[in-house]
Amino acid sequence: MFQFSIPVIDWPSVLPIIFVALTGMLALVVEMLTAKRHNGFVVAVSLIGLAGTAGYLIDQLGMASVESAGGMVVRDQFGLVMELLLLLAAFLCILFSDSYLREKRVAFGEFYPLLLWSTVGGMVMATSKNLLVIFLGLEVLSIALYVMAGMSRSEEKSEESALKYFLLGAFASGFLLYGIAFVYGATGSLYLPDLGTAWTHSTGATHGLLLFGLGMILIGLGFKTSFVPFHQWTPDVYQGAPTNVTAFMAAGAKIGAFAALWRVLDGCLPLVDLWMPALFWIAILTMTVGNLIAVVQKDVKRILAYSSIAHAGYILVAILAHFKAPDKIGATTVTYYLLSYTLMTVGAFAVVSLSARKGSEDTSLQSLNGLRKRSPLAAAALTLFMLSLIGMPPTAGFFGKTMIFMDALNAGLMPLAIVLAVNSVISIYYYLGIVVASMVSEDKDNVAVATPLHRGPAGATLLCSLGIIAIAIFLAPLGNLLAAR
Repeated sequence: MFQFSIPVIDWPSVLPIIFVALTGMLALVVEMLTAKRHNGFVVAVSLIGLAGTAGYLIDQLGMASVESAGGMVVRDQFGLVMELLLLLAAFLCILFSDSYLREKRVAFGEFYPLLLWSTVGGMVMATSKNLLVIFLGLEVLSIALYVMAGMSRSEEKSEESALKYFLLGAFASGFLLYGIAFVYGATGSLYLPDLGTAWTHSTGATHGLLLFGLGMILIGLGFKTSFVPFHQWTPDVYQGAPTNVTAFMAAGAKIGAFAALWRVLDGCLPLVDLWMPALFWIAILTMTVGNLIAVVQKDVKRILAYSSIAHAGYILVAILAHFKAPDKIGATTVTYYLLSYTLMTVGAFAVVSLSARKGSEDTSLQSLNGLRKRSPLAAAALTLFMLSLIGMPPTAGFFGKTMIFMDALNAGLMPLAIVLAVNSVISIYYYLGIVVASMVSEDKDNVAVATPLHRGPAGATLLCSLGIIAIAIFLAPLGNLLAAR
């Protein structure tokens, strides 16, 4: 007789995802019950829900790793840290969104539940070893972002951004799902560790199917992480989307994509000699192309878009160093750099969002002129973010890049370490260009009117600034906390 058994689920692993999803639902109900365009209660509910979930996750740090439901649910140190980073990115983006959306005249309360549900998708990707569950998480993350990218419906560039992101996102999802189908055909399993086992204990056609499927999966994730040559959508979408949405794309979406990439590569470790050379050259191209094209950009959001591509290359170097020498190099460098990158990037976009006023937004370099006089706090914070993105001591960016550089050397990846160092030097030009633009005076014939530094942007900017300094000062204890066991 047929027997149906319910899989055992480790509920502490699932509860953080449930908490954030329920917070999104509650935020939507609050938005429906409160006056339109007065989203203070929605913002408060969202921030409290994220903070409470973060506290629950912090309490689980250091606990023993647990897998349940056939790898569909995983609780380990890496997943917990990735979830915390996603919550941090969402918290900071929500913090500066209300005043920005009001200035843009698109203060739709639906933005907040959408952002929370997008965060849920990233959390699912970070806490599963099942390919289908990772795919579902990616779609939840992406679909919400497609909608948010087109929120500014009166702007043609926002609609174009949403359409491009949707089409290329669907294209990337097709690659990913096609790859998952081939992998399942080769192994009969969606559980990632089974991929390596199948490779070790089979030959011939199975190897071909598995290798082709893995290639398709990496291409799909390459789109989401903005690796070259899958990066073409990034500058246009980042420039056209509302700045707070761009901030979450650059930080939160990347965290989820890198977490999924980590899981896939970890499951395919027996194939390391095959995928390592391909990702080696992708890392070099991503760092170099991102930095070289950023040099000639004249729009701040496009500069930061190409900057995010370059930083994706830096993070890939750290990932490759780990899988090249997993016994010597842990996940601390990846998690620390993602933390510092989140603070630097979201903080920079929070300052850029100050250019929004009276329904319009100018993100050209010239729009920063006179920022030092109009808002000294914002100008100082922007300078700190740019110096940290360059990797100047004693900022968090310096320690993060140093850790990646040393890991690459210790793993025998000296060419990647050299390319990273050279590209860091190239990036000085455009990062300092942003700083200089914020320091020079306005054109007397075209004096910009500053958006007041409201509590939200001021809070997000201050938290990011203090965070960059704090994680640099407390590097050692933080490294122990982030270490994946």
